[in-house]
Amino acid sequence: MATSRTRTAVLIAGSGPAGLTAALYAARANLRPIVIEGAEAGGQLMLTTEVENYPGFPTGILGPELMGKMREQAARFGAEFVTADATKVDLSGPRFRVWVDDEEYAGKALIVSTGAKAKMLGLESERRLLGRGVSTCATCDGFFYRDRPLVVVGGGDSALEEALFLTRFANKVTVVHRRDRLRASKVMQDRAFANPKLDFIWNSSVVDVLGDQTVRGLRLRNLADSTESEIPVAGMFVAIGHTPNTDLFAGQLELDEAGYIAVRAPSTATSVGGVFAAGDVVDHTYRQAVTAAGTGCAAAIDAERWLEAHGHDSGATTDNWD
Repeated sequence: MATSRTRTAVLIAGSGPAGLTAALYAARANLRPIVIEGAEAGGQLMLTTEVENYPGFPTGILGPELMGKMREQAARFGAEFVTADATKVDLSGPRFRVWVDDEEYAGKALIVSTGAKAKMLGLESERRLLGRGVSTCATCDGFFYRDRPLVVVGGGDSALEEALFLTRFANKVTVVHRRDRLRASKVMQDRAFANPKLDFIWNSSVVDVLGDQTVRGLRLRNLADSTESEIPVAGMFVAIGHTPNTDLFAGQLELDEAGYIAVRAPSTATSVGGVFAAGDVVDHTYRQAVTAAGTGCAAAIDAERWLEAHGHDSGATTDNWD
């Protein structure tokens, strides 16, 4: 089957807050961006119920509704969307090519905003109650659990950071860890052990999340003797790490040791000229919708300036390609 090709000035891979903000800025700059948004468009906020910490929504907004508004705003200025997963990329240039099966999309600049996935425990009940008491972001959801008991699953620095943050709201936070000691740094351990609201359950794993519409408890298995027990909790925060969605770019873009795309801070430029990256695909630290949107804005501005420096006329996006 012959490959069909669509050309544009700016290609954007990914459609979370970073990708949609990049699309908005690129579209308003008359760069006619094409967004390969994925079959499950919208990023991690599509799995979030109430969002109360995104500026401009004083009474909160549902995650899918927020992403829908951002997509609508970008489309209003001319961004086009392909609701399918990218299957292959070629960044050897001078034009950057992204395939969706047999359809080829080529751009003079590329913005990668494919995000990251929180690692999960793999339980059916965990998946069913995600956003209904199961969370991967204490900063996003901790406020909803004032004076209620919570569990954090994990044993690294991120898990203890989440647990310590949650003690601002919960009446008790229990850290459940598979081993008999933490992997976190000593300074984080010292802070955690000194906090009177923090408790620990060692050598244990979560085997089921209990509840129909919301979380009401957890079933734990002791890994030393295989006994099981139940504990009542209002929420479970999974903090066992994130996996950046960078498989397509391995070997073509410089990645750091954890697999995130390396950028030339303070810009969003990657190791390949004309390719920029934004959002959770580069962010180890904050992983917030508003910070992702900010880097999406920066990536679009960086791409626009790069195109201008290389003689691109924004009014003629597909002319004079070679």
